[in-house]
Amino acid sequence: MTSSAGDHQPVLVEEVFEYLAADRPGYYLDCTLGLGGHSHFILTRNAQAKIIGFDIDESSLLEAQKKLLPYASRVELIHSDFRFIPDLKLDFPRVKGVLLDLGLSSFQLDNPSRGFSYQHDGPLDMRMDTRTKLTAWKIIHKYSEKQLGELFWKFGELRQSRKLAKAIVSRRKKNKIDTTHDLLKIVEEICRWRPQKGKIHPAAKVFQALRIEVNQELKDLDHFLERLALLLVPRARIVVISFHSLEDRIIKQTFNFLSREFKPQPFLNILTKKPITPAESEINRNPRSRSAKLRAAERI
Repeated sequence: MTSSAGDHQPVLVEEVFEYLAADRPGYYLDCTLGLGGHSHFILTRNAQAKIIGFDIDESSLLEAQKKLLPYASRVELIHSDFRFIPDLKLDFPRVKGVLLDLGLSSFQLDNPSRGFSYQHDGPLDMRMDTRTKLTAWKIIHKYSEKQLGELFWKFGELRQSRKLAKAIVSRRKKNKIDTTHDLLKIVEEICRWRPQKGKIHPAAKVFQALRIEVNQELKDLDHFLERLALLLVPRARIVVISFHSLEDRIIKQTFNFLSREFKPQPFLNILTKKPITPAESEINRNPRSRSAKLRAAERI
């Protein structure tokens, strides 16, 4: 059973509003709009807020358009990778806040045809932007054993990365690994998976690694944050939500660099000494929020 767009729950909405100081009139950039949950919250709370929303996933953008229809006069939607935002001719001096939510929506995760989740059987795709050519299937069938091993270790931090890579290369010579469940079976066999409370399924790590590679999720993230922050005016705020340690590390290091070491002088003030995480009540309502971490900074 697939999720409808209405099932998706955006994470840390109150905290996003607070750290963006989104009660101010002006423009807010939602760099990864998803289904528009955070933007919808801002628009309902602040009648003088205007949203410019971006998403690389066209189907998500269309769903967000429906959700934000009551506020259409205050919303502009753009089908684009967030990394291109600094190159666009936007009125950056009027931007009061920028949100970057790096998580997948339930709308994406629970759609078997997208292949994002090992919990649903579907094609090994994992593309956020269906215009691109690299898929998880191509990685599984075309990457060398060494490339696969490095990928599972670097982006999935999987202990059995080399062993799994060897098994995949061996299996693909005999039969194609076409679906998410084909891959899941190999992962469970090689990693000798037995469900244990508190243990992360090894397939979660493997699928994360493939998804990051397919969509180049970590590429230029630090460069994007620096370029965007330079375009903002003093008191404009940046809020970033990440869902795994690899992303969070880049965000933390970039914020630290821009607030302490940037030459000729630092230009960011960090607002969150430690990342903000969901309250237990939110995690109970939405278990997928468990790994969310919010970091915020303000332009000096």
